[in-house]
Amino acid sequence: MALFEVRGLRKAFGRHVVLDGLDIDIFAGEIVTIIGESGSGKSILLKAMMGLLDIDEGTIRFDGADVAGQTEQEWTQTRRRIGMLFQESALFDSLDVYENVAYALRVQTTRTEEEIATRVSETLALVGLPGIETMAPSDLSGGMRKRVALARAVAVRPEVVFYDEPAEGLDPINVTRVNRLLLGLQKTLQVTSVVVTHNLKAAFAISDRLALIHDGAVAATAAPDAFLESSNPVVREFIGDRMRRVLRAS
Repeated sequence: MALFEVRGLRKAFGRHVVLDGLDIDIFAGEIVTIIGESGSGKSILLKAMMGLLDIDEGTIRFDGADVAGQTEQEWTQTRRRIGMLFQESALFDSLDVYENVAYALRVQTTRTEEEIATRVSETLALVGLPGIETMAPSDLSGGMRKRVALARAVAVRPEVVFYDEPAEGLDPINVTRVNRLLLGLQKTLQVTSVVVTHNLKAAFAISDRLALIHDGAVAATAAPDAFLESSNPVVREFIGDRMRRVLRAS
């Protein structure tokens, strides 16, 4: 059984239908990357799966339970099992790094201050930023902000982590660093990862499976190697001949 089972998902904003009958399965322990054109609904799908956005039709099952119709109180319990790295990092600028990473630990757990301090220190070390607890978000580089946001997302040791454009706005060196961190956390914490990205090189480098959204539905899903060799015209047009050569060479 899939950890997440999404069936017939439909979401429209007024007359604009973004997702229309989308089906997808996410299995425990894998890294699935959602790809597609801008505006295809990738981030909308993540938000729906985390209960941050109501859906119009369909079902979303998490670990066997239908979560699409949950109350906000029920979703609060469900979200304790899910971490999310938002596209813009979304750090609290009024709090230092320590308080940012400790935030979910205070809200979602009953840990003592000593236990929280230990977990914050351990988690910052996991993302390669030991000893920066007293720094302000405004003093961090873009790459450091992403890593602090990632530390906050995994501090409670969730079962699932959603990444919305984890490498957006970063230079190539930091893109590579974030990719390595994602893979390292996947192995160390044994989480399930769902990634949304426009960066095809990153997607092919980190993923167990890719899922391409087109016309509101998943047009294809396969391992990266199978995607490169796909005869599906939607897949071939999306990747393009030039990018296909780049990916094969990387």
